[in-house]
Amino acid sequence: METAAAPRPEDNLPELGVAELSRAVKRAVERAFDRVRVRGEIGRVTVAGSGHMYLSMKEENAVLDCVCWRDTARRLAHRPEQGLEMVATGRLTTYPGRSSYQLVIESIEPAGVGALMALLERRRKQLAAEGLFAEERKKPLPFLPSVIGVVTSPTGAAIRDIMHRLRDRFPRHVLLWPVAVQGEGAAEQIAAAIRGFNGLEPGGPTPRPDLIIVARGGGGVEDLWAFNEEAVARAAAASGIPLISAVGHETDTTLIDFASDRRAPTPTAAAEMAVPVRAELEARVLDAEGRLVGGAGRMLERLRGELRGLARGLPHPVRLVEQKSQDLDNAAGSLRRVMTLALAERRGAVRDMAHRLRHPRETVAEKRAALARAAAGLRPAALDDRIARSRDRIARGARDLARAAGTRLDERGRGLAQLGKLLESLSYRGVLERGYAVVRGAGAPVVRAAGVAPGAALAIEFADGEVRATASGTPAGPGPAAPKPRPAAAGGQGDLF
Repeated sequence: METAAAPRPEDNLPELGVAELSRAVKRAVERAFDRVRVRGEIGRVTVAGSGHMYLSMKEENAVLDCVCWRDTARRLAHRPEQGLEMVATGRLTTYPGRSSYQLVIESIEPAGVGALMALLERRRKQLAAEGLFAEERKKPLPFLPSVIGVVTSPTGAAIRDIMHRLRDRFPRHVLLWPVAVQGEGAAEQIAAAIRGFNGLEPGGPTPRPDLIIVARGGGGVEDLWAFNEEAVARAAAASGIPLISAVGHETDTTLIDFASDRRAPTPTAAAEMAVPVRAELEARVLDAEGRLVGGAGRMLERLRGELRGLARGLPHPVRLVEQKSQDLDNAAGSLRRVMTLALAERRGAVRDMAHRLRHPRETVAEKRAALARAAAGLRPAALDDRIARSRDRIARGARDLARAAGTRLDERGRGLAQLGKLLESLSYRGVLERGYAVVRGAGAPVVRAAGVAPGAALAIEFADGEVRATASGTPAGPGPAAPKPRPAAAGGQGDLF
């Protein structure tokens, strides 16, 4: 007879399905670890097309898979980077599809100040390698900007310090772009403000700033971290408007300080860099004005002294003009007398020549009589004889005419030569040969000093050529008698003065 087998203890355990067991494990894990903080080194980080972020955290031989949903990933203040030690806060759950557990990240941050500084140094080297901090990219600040754009919190002390310093130094038109300077979304707002100022059109309803100041008061590394974000540094480096960074106190350094065109240790110092002191500019202008007026006065006084010295070395122009006017009057009187005599002589010669000439009527009557005689002698029998006699008379007349013409031309030539000599003796050029000169202005002779304006161009003709001169001074009244001309140097012309 067979005996029944003894029951085993495990036969009393209930049977569970795989899905049921997975759900039970999930509930147990989530109930025990619904809020945890995990510290570890970030492994490979992957962002799916849906926007969800998958990464791993590791420490020695342990690895924890992590997931960060899309909405949470967009709000993260610090993006996970491979190799960086960080602290993640979230809840532990399981993934039944792979029988694994994972951490659902709700926030993540570097593990302490050291980790932040390591992240900052890594980011700084990356941006520096791209050339964003190069000195040749930096733009000079305008000397006196008309409009200053300020990117900062509207309720912070930075904007009050900037406005107070600008009022003290040189009041300017200030445009405030209010942003959050720390916390979630601060970096995006700061970068958008810098791009927004650069996007303003010149001459538009909102004036485009000539200078941008990005400012914030002091704080810890975490408080200033928005200014270390890559988006802010890239926006500052790409700004077409000169930019001053004034973040924190003098010892604080952020990435925007390297990307900006000028770093100010404090917001107050940024305002001092932005504008000069108006009182100092006014003092410099007044000083330059005084120096300019003084220099001009000294130059004029020096020129006056030189002019007085030159004037002492010149004879009085009125005396020179008076003497030359008298010489010109004498020459004009002599010329009139000589011309009168010459004209009377020429009239007498013309009358003598008129007496020697026959009247045209007598010549015409004589020719008519000759023509009548010739007509009467034109007979066929005597025509040849008449032609021969006519040819003889023409030949004799031609010889007589040639002799008479030569004689008359010789007489006319001698008369013309005599007239030329007389005209040469009466010409003013003979007067010039005796040491005088003719002064002309605008092509006409100048006979009075009153007809010469100061600065007028004059032409002075001497016997051997002409020189140009410019009238100086004003005409004066008659003075004492002109001095006698000095004797000419040996072998040359006498001195005009």
